[in-house]
Amino acid sequence: MTQDNLVTPARPEDPPPPNRRTALAIMAGFAVAGVGGTLLGGRLLNPPASTADGDFAGETVEFLIPLAEGGGTDTWARFVGAELVHKIPGVPGFAPVNEAGGEGITGTNHFVSSAPPDGTEVLVSTATTVVPWLLTRPAVRYDFTRLQPILANGTGAVVYARTGAGVSGLSDLVDRSTPLKFGGITATGLDLTTLLAFDLLEMDVDATFGFEGRGPVNLALQRGEIDIDYTTTSTYASAVEPMEEAKTAVVLFCLGQLDESGEVVRDPNFPDTPTVVEAYEELHGSAPSGPKLDAYKTVLGVTYTYQKALWVPAETPKAVVDLMRTSSEALAQDKDFEEAADKVLGGYPLDAGADLATRIREAYTVDASVREHVITLLSSSYNVTVE
Repeated sequence: MTQDNLVTPARPEDPPPPNRRTALAIMAGFAVAGVGGTLLGGRLLNPPASTADGDFAGETVEFLIPLAEGGGTDTWARFVGAELVHKIPGVPGFAPVNEAGGEGITGTNHFVSSAPPDGTEVLVSTATTVVPWLLTRPAVRYDFTRLQPILANGTGAVVYARTGAGVSGLSDLVDRSTPLKFGGITATGLDLTTLLAFDLLEMDVDATFGFEGRGPVNLALQRGEIDIDYTTTSTYASAVEPMEEAKTAVVLFCLGQLDESGEVVRDPNFPDTPTVVEAYEELHGSAPSGPKLDAYKTVLGVTYTYQKALWVPAETPKAVVDLMRTSSEALAQDKDFEEAADKVLGGYPLDAGADLATRIREAYTVDASVREHVITLLSSSYNVTVE
């Protein structure tokens, strides 16, 4: 007898073969189980964070940096984030994620649409992303007044001019026979604060935008192609101080800082340099007031006094926000961090005080008249249309 002719008798325990309807039902059950397994597996592989208990052990805090790697904001965020996680209970991991595009708008939009409200994802903001929000550009889908701040860090700047343009002091800024030439990157970025300073002082300025950075503008000024410029605190010593010593440039005023009452005060890194408000008083014999001053103070606050900040979604539980803020405050008070951070933070301390949220809310409350003044200034004086 060949093997083809062998028949294996059925065992009593073997079930009968299913009919077609039963088979389809079994297959449907497997499909449902497969979907459920995928969802459950996803949760097992990426379990929801449990940070409300005050312990971030086993978690990773992701910093969404909406600008390219290697820039000032990226350097700041990576430095602060790597140190901050060591102050958070449980010592979570740290993951910087760069999502550049649209002058920072793309990544920031993504954060507000997808970040979980548990402290495991943090948004990094800077003037580049704040100004488009202030101007209500159509592409912006985020609102800083609907986010919760964790910490902030300011910076400062001074305005200087080349002496070869006939500028030796404040009096040479007004009633000129020819406008001063200013070089900028974009009128709808950090340059905006300086343009508002020119507006407040009633200066006659022509501007050229499109430079790739303040370094190229500084070089253009040295070549005589540009007359007036500004530099932030971090680059003052290398970019401007040598020109001052050679008497080829003169520092005119600092942009200043906002104090707790919202008034413009001298920059702690330039204690001997008058603010733009003091410069106005010297030039015009009285203190400034009105829409120009209101616009200047508003923009100064969000672009310099609170230039960089960390945010979490509005729905993040208070316990998580408080824990991250107090962790930030502990970092700000760490003497070793303060010494190591001097260059990165530009001489301005991390601000994570208990009243930070209140102060930032006030600074980020932008009156419609301020927006209108800024947009009109850009259009009428610099031919820049906000879109």
